[in-house]
Amino acid sequence: MKIKLADIEKDEAIKCYIKKADESLVALGYTEHSFPHVCKVAATAYRILETLGYDTRDAELAAIAGYLHDIGNVVNRIDHAQSGAVMAFRILDRMNAEPDEIATIVTAIGNHDESTAFPVNPVAAALIIADKTDVRCSRVRNQAISNFDIHDRVNYSVKESELYIDKKEICLNLKIETDICTVMDYFEIFLNRMILCKKSAEKLGVKFALIMNGQKMI
Repeated sequence: MKIKLADIEKDEAIKCYIKKADESLVALGYTEHSFPHVCKVAATAYRILETLGYDTRDAELAAIAGYLHDIGNVVNRIDHAQSGAVMAFRILDRMNAEPDEIATIVTAIGNHDESTAFPVNPVAAALIIADKTDVRCSRVRNQAISNFDIHDRVNYSVKESELYIDKKEICLNLKIETDICTVMDYFEIFLNRMILCKKSAEKLGVKFALIMNGQKMI
């Protein structure tokens, strides 16, 4: 059966896992990982592969992987990519998805977290880029600036964030307030993520660029 993103989005069990996973991250003090994040990642992953000329079905699989990629946080933040991949396998198998497509989605989810990530296929590459470039102030839930940790500062400082995609380059263009977060703060948290985006873009046959306050950093 050809599972569609719409099928995934209306599944009540999946909604529950995403909601409960984000509740755990709230307790741990993490930025938002709920429906705004997974919906944005799903849409961006689809747009990446669609723009680069990949098959529409591959783009759909990337969107499904994007929507499901963080459900493993319901188990534990540590190794959430791997536990999420196992959960996704059971969900997709229950929905009678085709084994080849289950394998592609599960592989992408299992390879999206920076500690173990690698763009093993185009769907995984699109998921990595979509996930790691979702940087925005609305992800910060802690409203007490005096209590911000570095993750809060980095996300809160981002006032404009655009991901541009063409046949030659994927470019993350950020405008940040440097009185809240310095460029060095950003790279302390995001250097490994940006390197992953660079490797993922190479997997897709394009370059990756980061522009911050008008200056090209990568």
